[in-house]
Amino acid sequence: MGNIENKGACGSDCGCSCDEEWNDDLFFPLIGEEIPNFEGQIFHEESFKDVQLTDYRGKWLILFFYPADFTFVCPTELEDLAEQYATFKELGAEILSISTDTVYVHKAWHDHSDAVRKVTYPMFADPTGELSRMFGTYIEDEGISLRGTFIIDPDGVLQSVEMNSNAIGRNSGELLRKLRAAQFVRENGGEVCPAKWTKKGDKTLTPGIDLVGKI
Repeated sequence: MGNIENKGACGSDCGCSCDEEWNDDLFFPLIGEEIPNFEGQIFHEESFKDVQLTDYRGKWLILFFYPADFTFVCPTELEDLAEQYATFKELGAEILSISTDTVYVHKAWHDHSDAVRKVTYPMFADPTGELSRMFGTYIEDEGISLRGTFIIDPDGVLQSVEMNSNAIGRNSGELLRKLRAAQFVRENGGEVCPAKWTKKGDKTLTPGIDLVGKI
């Protein structure tokens, strides 16, 4: 990554004179940016596998960060995603659920939780927190991730970000809506999806001077 100009070591514009140098290798993804390649291990289909981001090029990818295995809200989220997984697949999307647990812990949780046993999408292991840091979800003093959701298009470009407090669970129905919207605008250049747009066939907008002040 290039140098960050006019920023203190904390990475802000505060002008602080911290002794540490700002780490230029950190990457905080922005909408419209291509995500750098990353690699790691997943637990999937009763196996441990090595994967990297480029394995998913050509399809939509959802990175679903959550705090930890064997917790409370997390299994409800993963179960909810599992129940909608077939629909995500029909839309050409893959899901990677991600926590700072190891693949061994993922397997143990999958084997012992009735809710998580329904999960058939890959469970990515981020025990060092490297990927969580890369996406800005890592809580340094706890060693776990915030609830972060990232939708990446088939070209590897970030199209949507959601970040929640760990006390607030997410809804797979809303994630499906955002995925469909992202796919629609990719396929229909010049059109945009207004509030409450849910599916193809719903009314969209074509921005232009004729609409200014009329909506």
